[in-house]
Amino acid sequence: MLMKADPSSQLSQVAPDDEGVPVSVRIRERLQAARKRFHSNDNIADFIEPGELDLLLDEVEVKMQAVLDSMVIDTASDHNTANTARRVAKMYLNEVFRGRYVKAPAITEFPNAERLNELMIVGPITVRSACSHHLCPVIGKLWIGVLPNEHTNVIGLSKYARLAEWIMGRPQIQEEAVVQLADLIMDRTQPDGLAIVMEASHYCMAWRGVKDLDSKMINSVMRGAFLKDANLRREFLALIPQKT
Repeated sequence: MLMKADPSSQLSQVAPDDEGVPVSVRIRERLQAARKRFHSNDNIADFIEPGELDLLLDEVEVKMQAVLDSMVIDTASDHNTANTARRVAKMYLNEVFRGRYVKAPAITEFPNAERLNELMIVGPITVRSACSHHLCPVIGKLWIGVLPNEHTNVIGLSKYARLAEWIMGRPQIQEEAVVQLADLIMDRTQPDGLAIVMEASHYCMAWRGVKDLDSKMINSVMRGAFLKDANLRREFLALIPQKT
């Protein structure tokens, strides 16, 4: 009779610290002790101590190598995949899912000295993420409409792109990603209204499944004045360039 391997016993053999506890286990225990959620699109930077991200990279490399071994890929003699486990681990932790493991980018905020109160639109901002179902790329653009008031914190245009990159740099579904971004911008800037529209291609449809190369998903989030004022909402949508 075949016995299924105990995941906890496998963890204990991967990237242990001086006490023999894998770094992923230590981070997970901190999150659980604080009763904090750690879903794929959550940021857990507050629970990672200095130096632990490097240890986590080593641990992910070991597990990714096990995945390649289980797919019967001879990485020992295949020069193309000799360092693939390390490359993939670095890609996930330091690049495409970086938004899970680092704190939000520092954003310089300025008072609305000129009392600006007209609609401002930023975009298109190119966004790159990955679906949390298959870890396939999600690539698209988004537009942000802001209706400031005299108390709104003004931030530079490039900072909207940085905030979007931080939110999108996690395994996501598009509907939740746009809501997370809206929550973040509302909290940082406190405008009278906020509108976000995102259009993206999902490679879980283009690369696998139905293999539809042309299908895109478009969704929006409206807050404050954009919810209450239909004319403002129409103005924003009319000013967005024709989506492809």
